[in-house]
Amino acid sequence: MTHHLPADRAPAGPYLVDVTPESAGWAHSSLRVLELPPGGTHAFDTGDSEWIVLPLSGGCTVSSADDFGHDTFDLAGRTSVFDGVSDFAYVPRDARATLTSTGGGRFALTGARCDRRLPARYGPASGVPVELRGTGNCSRQVNNFGAAAPAGGGDGQGFECDKLIAVEVITPGGNWSSFPPHKHDEHRPGEESVLEEIYYFEFADHDGIPGLGYQRVSPSGPGRDTDVLAEVRDGDVVLIPDGWHGPSMAVPGHHMYYLNVMAGPGDERAWLICDHPEHAWIRSTWPDQPVDPRLPLYTAPERSV
Repeated sequence: MTHHLPADRAPAGPYLVDVTPESAGWAHSSLRVLELPPGGTHAFDTGDSEWIVLPLSGGCTVSSADDFGHDTFDLAGRTSVFDGVSDFAYVPRDARATLTSTGGGRFALTGARCDRRLPARYGPASGVPVELRGTGNCSRQVNNFGAAAPAGGGDGQGFECDKLIAVEVITPGGNWSSFPPHKHDEHRPGEESVLEEIYYFEFADHDGIPGLGYQRVSPSGPGRDTDVLAEVRDGDVVLIPDGWHGPSMAVPGHHMYYLNVMAGPGDERAWLICDHPEHAWIRSTWPDQPVDPRLPLYTAPERSV
């Protein structure tokens, strides 16, 4: 299996990125990235998967039609992933989804094979928990739009899906995220869950100079031998079926964004991880350091009354 998918090697078709369970060689997680011109439209059948439509740049209208009815959601979107939290739409399995964009834009379709059909829903930007994780040069921002539970163990249930977990991470230039390295490739009740994971990257440029970063994945045990050390750029994807993943390194001067998509076979939709035993100690240093003052890049907008 090829675990690093450079942007310029995307398969032919309507998508800039098209990761399916079949193409990834696993069973659950999917990611498509769609670019629409002004006035453009695209329709697809959701099949056996649930999907969240997330604007990366621009806005769109999302409609979902099935035997139970028809729903339409207007997504305001955002200028770029570095400019703000976005609203989003959930589209259930066994439906026909249609995206239309008056002004054009780029849209992520995060998907997971699932069993239950949940209702189509709108997710407001104001409801996205924005979490600051780590301190010092391990500081990063996490937008938990499709997390299984709210950041920091707060009240509430997160955004309901059957299997899909999806979050955004912004790492300021020069910082490391996904650190300490961690894994979720063994079923250990209450301690670790099995989740296939996709990383999709974008970078902030500087005076027109494109950014870049690096992603590491290392083997975690017999039969779990994913081994990646990749230079990643705009539109690149890294597939993580197993292994210790991290760090994700942003070069100085260029903020790094990645979209994480996860799903697995467990009955419980949970993100349970195990830190690498040689690097877990780094967490104990965080209380003694300030959070990077560049964070948060932005916060969720206030809820309208």
